[in-house]
Amino acid sequence: MPKKKFYIVILLSIFSLPAVAQMEPLDISLPQPMFVGTPSNFAVENLEEPLGEARPPFLAPFGTENVALEKAVTSSFEPRIGELWRITDGYKEATSYSFVELGGGHQYITIDLEDIYTIYAITIWHYHMSARVYLDMVVQVSDDPDFIMDIKTVFNNDTDNSLGLGVGEDFNYVETFEGKLIDAKGITGRYVRLHGNGNTDNEFNHYIEVGVYGKAVN
Repeated sequence: MPKKKFYIVILLSIFSLPAVAQMEPLDISLPQPMFVGTPSNFAVENLEEPLGEARPPFLAPFGTENVALEKAVTSSFEPRIGELWRITDGYKEATSYSFVELGGGHQYITIDLEDIYTIYAITIWHYHMSARVYLDMVVQVSDDPDFIMDIKTVFNNDTDNSLGLGVGEDFNYVETFEGKLIDAKGITGRYVRLHGNGNTDNEFNHYIEVGVYGKAVN
């Protein structure tokens, strides 16, 4: 092949490559710490080892934002304490009025993002006023509000399938002011559902704040 034609082919190949998304750290504000250190005396199997330092920044495509902010939340049963809107109001501090308490046993909440988004991360603050482990956590995304079809599971630490949603392999973890950040790996969906089954202090399920970081599907 003549050199001139060869260079033209190379240039055309370069300009036809898909654009690489510009990445940046997610801007996740953290609440005040309520206790120092991470207790290790929990009789919980498959417990994640504490990192021992601040969580590293999570990189996502430029323009990713919390698309759950002020979006509607429903639950399996009416809360015993608090109002569901608090779960997406952006307030993460652990106070006597910031949390929502659902009943005991298997309960879930569902966030309607009102549109289909590419989701890169989900953050969860259950209750971090004291150290505890929330049990049988399963986080799912779907386009179906009833979660019957097209269900994508992004986190599951229900190792014995007590919720009947499948056996999970993710770690249990101790609640801290940093909350839990789940890598959603760019899946798409409109509805986010979070399941739980009590905690190591009591049978109830609590939420302070849930964030869903994504971008609208064009």
